Amino acid sequence: MLRAALGEAGLAAHNPDDGNNSGDTDHDLIDIVLLLASELCDNATLHAGTEYEVEVDIDSERVLVTVTDHGAGPLELYLGEPRPRFGRASSHGRGLLLVERLSSAWGTRHERGGTHRTWFSVSRGDHPVAETSEAQEVPDFAKLEPTLPDADQVRRLLHMPARLAARLDTPTLATELSRRLREMLAAEWVTVDVDHGDGGGTVPLAQAGSPPVTLVGVRFQEFALPLTAPLRGTLRVPTPGGVDLRTSRMAELTAERIALTVELDWLRGADLRRRSWMTYLADASELLGQSMNTDLVVALVPQVVVPRLGQWCAVYLLGNAGGPPGTAGRQYRLAAITHATEDVVPELRTALEDTPPVELARYLKEMTGGATAPAWFSDPTDGIVVALTVHGRPIGALAVGRPARRSHTPEDVALVGDIARRASLAIDNAQSTAAHIATSQALQHALLPRGLPDVEGVDFAAEYLPASAGSDVGGDFYDILSVQPYQWLASIGDVCGKGAAAAARTGMVRDVLRVLVREGRSLKRAVQLLNDVMMDAADPYQFCTLATALVTKNGSGEPPGLTIELLLAGHPQPMLVRADGRCEFIGAHGTAVGLVSSPKLVTSTHRLEPGDTFVAYTDGVTERRRGREQFGPDRLLAAAAQGAGQTSRQLITSIRNAVESFSATPPNDDIALLALRLATTAT
Repeated sequence: MLRAALGEAGLAAHNPDDGNNSGDTDHDLIDIVLLLASELCDNATLHAGTEYEVEVDIDSERVLVTVTDHGAGPLELYLGEPRPRFGRASSHGRGLLLVERLSSAWGTRHERGGTHRTWFSVSRGDHPVAETSEAQEVPDFAKLEPTLPDADQVRRLLHMPARLAARLDTPTLATELSRRLREMLAAEWVTVDVDHGDGGGTVPLAQAGSPPVTLVGVRFQEFALPLTAPLRGTLRVPTPGGVDLRTSRMAELTAERIALTVELDWLRGADLRRRSWMTYLADASELLGQSMNTDLVVALVPQVVVPRLGQWCAVYLLGNAGGPPGTAGRQYRLAAITHATEDVVPELRTALEDTPPVELARYLKEMTGGATAPAWFSDPTDGIVVALTVHGRPIGALAVGRPARRSHTPEDVALVGDIARRASLAIDNAQSTAAHIATSQALQHALLPRGLPDVEGVDFAAEYLPASAGSDVGGDFYDILSVQPYQWLASIGDVCGKGAAAAARTGMVRDVLRVLVREGRSLKRAVQLLNDVMMDAADPYQFCTLATALVTKNGSGEPPGLTIELLLAGHPQPMLVRADGRCEFIGAHGTAVGLVSSPKLVTSTHRLEPGDTFVAYTDGVTERRRGREQFGPDRLLAAAAQGAGQTSRQLITSIRNAVESFSATPPNDDIALLALRLATTAT
């Protein structure tokens, strides 16, 4: 191709048979162009490993050839190869020496995207070969040896006392090395630029002398700093007279020494960043794991991310529960959002909630189909979205806008993914706990009567205060059952243990007792049969304290009053609160249900006059603690006496307030209270 182009330009190849020597000059120029172009093409093939393009531009004064490849430039690779600095000349890089010696001018340039251009020009009227002898056509590399730097020059260039080097930061040390190189090469200027791979682009690191504002038209040489990815760097030296071997080697040594300093500084910084990120992730895990409330955990996730990993953050959850109006057809909802600038939050929420940007909406749709790979978006700002997954199951997505004044780095993306995994586990745990608590609370409410009887002249009241509002189902219970129009079964008890097992025992005690009493069995016989049922389970932990009473209202024509047949099975004695303020414990102690096959069961009969109140309770009342001190039965009698003459509800409230104010510490046992009162106007 080159021969044809040169021939079309009027350059004749030498023909020894025609006896005409007029084409010898053209023949020499053609050979030089072909030789140098071959060297550049060889470099592109061997070192870049990519396709390359050859361009030739011929005018009346010169021939310009440019070889463009798309990989690391041959010159940079040549300069980066290990070679003996002293002794024999290197066997590498002679093609570039040929280009240097045989061309009129040459150069190399890197462009963004990895494109590398190397060019040379040969003068048509006065090229080097035409004026030199035959012995000088090929450079004598042995004669180049004296141009190599000697040991003293290397020492003066690179030697830095350890004590001094330890006090200098990387820019200062690089500036000092650049200054030494400039002085030794008698160059007008030397510059060093570095890209730390953090998204900030190339920044100046060091400068010696005053480089021109623009390098267009300036002849200079670039030397790549031998750095490990993602670091990149370049040392530039002006070469108005071309690059000799000594200049290359001195610049190489300086580039290697600066690269070592830059890389060590980067490694130290990376170690500090790694430690900082580890602390950050540990703190994030601790913060997200402190609460089992789903809404709180979701609200904390953006607070953890912003502003460290982005200017804003939004959390999307799958499902429509709790979603904003108009999301009935969506499979996701915007659950939490924050921005580094609080004033922007309403506008950002509108942009993300009402009509999510196309890229985000597409990712959310793909996520519901199982896609979990991170994705980039550009609306409303640049950012990254990562799926929130648990055991391979997507539960939502985490969208993070880019940090201020830069894009997300690979390190940022990895950290966002790590935060997403931790947030996913925290959200899933909170959701599971919330579901468990909801189930437990529903079970707890199912064990209590739906409502109390509404009877003229008889006032019923009850209250249940669980020690925990969480997933534990308490063992305390109360029950009011209408046996006949003027007879009721009032029961209160405390089943051993908590949780599902205690709930099962509570349901069994309540239901068995109800069935037996409704079938007409006496109170003592019903409790005996209940004991037999519990003993059949052969579970030493399946026992229950129980206070149960058959309450019968006097019929018409009789004086107003209530008759109470009371049976205590290991339960604390109830109270009888008289209208005049007198209080007493009533009932005879018996054996708890489910402990022994033949329990001691004793019934007692009591009568309530108008204004009197019967109050039963569980041991969480008397055993309420304040340090080593308990609330005790005496304080209970005093609290009940203060509420004498009031309604059942008012009396229970008075007792509850006294118990709660006794100690500031949270209760460690459930409390159940049951009261029934004969109204003073009863007929």
